[in-house]
Amino acid sequence: MKNIICIALLLLSFSLFSQQKEAFKIFSGNGNISSYDSLLNECENADFVFFGELHDNPIAHWLEFELTRDLYSIKKNNLVVGAEMFEADNQLILSEYLQGKLNDKKFEEEEIQWPNYKTDYKPFVVFCKENKIPFIATNIPRRYASMVSKSGFEVLDSLSAEAKSYIAPLPITYNENLSCYKSMLNMQGMGGMHSSTNLPKAQAVKDATMCYFICKNWKQGNLFLHFNGSYHSNNYEGIVWYLKNEKKNSKIIVINTVTQSNISKLDNENKSTGNYIICVPESMTRTQ
Repeated sequence: MKNIICIALLLLSFSLFSQQKEAFKIFSGNGNISSYDSLLNECENADFVFFGELHDNPIAHWLEFELTRDLYSIKKNNLVVGAEMFEADNQLILSEYLQGKLNDKKFEEEEIQWPNYKTDYKPFVVFCKENKIPFIATNIPRRYASMVSKSGFEVLDSLSAEAKSYIAPLPITYNENLSCYKSMLNMQGMGGMHSSTNLPKAQAVKDATMCYFICKNWKQGNLFLHFNGSYHSNNYEGIVWYLKNEKKNSKIIVINTVTQSNISKLDNENKSTGNYIICVPESMTRTQ
């Protein structure tokens, strides 16, 4: 009897101290627990899907790849993919790579790559290449965004016609009251630059340009799947705000990625930041 009691206590202690480690949870915008299947089903019927990632988060990158594969299996030739990580003036070399005119080595030598390209972005770029899915470089060349951060939108007027072709049509519409831009004014610095009234304008010209190239490469019946840092689409602002003004009757799905110390429920501050929120433990490893 003593042995039985000891075994029972031992098993109870194991159950009390055991933990189920979860890599992520998916929530709907209102904070209810959801599922990947629900997310996929809603994305399937959208015109535009914005996957807001954390650039160093492996869970977000894995789900981006899985979503690309699954949406392609459903939409086939009606799927178009684009990403912040590729700048508009590199579309030619990106297209040549997708068409098989360049091998991986040559493409990676000549294209401006993010440091975690091979581990995090290459898988879905290669998937698009293998399946002939259009892949659009949507972002403004960083040199022009940098010019705006220093001198404001007016500096863009001095660019050549060719340079302007890589930017949303001028003048850039700008809503300084959007929270995504207002909050930047309170930042002490980003990328080594001190906060100024021009810093959110640099963010806005990125958002406007990404919207421009998304719209330019979308047609009725397409699903455009776009990957970007979550700050560019959180709270349906950034790129999404510009897109809503361009495509008023379109169905837009926003996916946001957040980290929390406890992912059993969604923190209030993360609710309503998207249609779906991918919640990842803060202890998750990072890719850069």
